[in-house]
Amino acid sequence: MPERKVFVTLRDLFGEPGQKRDRGYPITEIASSISKGLIKAREERLKALVLQNPVPNHVAIIMDGNRRFATQEGRAPLEGHLAGREKLEDVLEWCVDLGIHVLTVYAFSTENFKRSRMEVDSLMSLFEENFLKIARDDRVHRNKIRVTVLGQKELLPENVREAIREAEETSRQYDEYFFNLAVAYGGREELISAIQSISHDVKEGRIQENEIDEKMVSKYLYTADFPDPDLVLRTSGEIRISNFLLWQLAYSELYFTDIYWPGLTFTEFLKAVRSYQLRQRRYGH
Repeated sequence: MPERKVFVTLRDLFGEPGQKRDRGYPITEIASSISKGLIKAREERLKALVLQNPVPNHVAIIMDGNRRFATQEGRAPLEGHLAGREKLEDVLEWCVDLGIHVLTVYAFSTENFKRSRMEVDSLMSLFEENFLKIARDDRVHRNKIRVTVLGQKELLPENVREAIREAEETSRQYDEYFFNLAVAYGGREELISAIQSISHDVKEGRIQENEIDEKMVSKYLYTADFPDPDLVLRTSGEIRISNFLLWQLAYSELYFTDIYWPGLTFTEFLKAVRSYQLRQRRYGH
């Protein structure tokens, strides 16, 4: 029997003008489905365009707006951080999908220790849980993602440091993708630490003062094993870098969005990458 083609018209969905609908899908569901389909189609077109051009090798993200997102949604602050964690998992998958090999995120600054004791304790518990989860995440091992934590780890509780050690150790052999989390991190503190180490090595005779240049300074930073970021994305509408990678961002392209971190969409992420692709990087020339 030949295959029958079925054509659906607006009358099939909504009925004749003036006719009362008593069956089928609610109009709101149909509209929602159409909207999602249009968003998906736009997303796929933008992704195809992005993949036709070189993508940034290293993307850094200032993940801002977890608490404001929670307030906007009528939820507790910790729920905002939980939503932010889920979004980070999405973004890591997006980077692998697009072939972005280094992702560095600003997870917790040294200034964040000034928040309420209850919130800091909750975040520390969340960090412990996150790093243990990362260590056992099949996606990390399947995609050969090396995990590194940047910052003053000695400021963190022992249980968090132990979880970090497990995440770093179980992924140390990987070199396909690199996932860096700045925790207990401050850009000025990083530079002070580098200056102190360089000064110590000069006194010990390991290096000479006239040997100190940009490349040498970079080797004393937390990011010594990684290239500087090509693109920096900040969410939540704030237009500043907030003591993040002060040395490394000298020639990075910056992209700011009003969207709170947990609400970041793949489309907005693609827009950031596309914005980077359309810029001419002059490096001061």
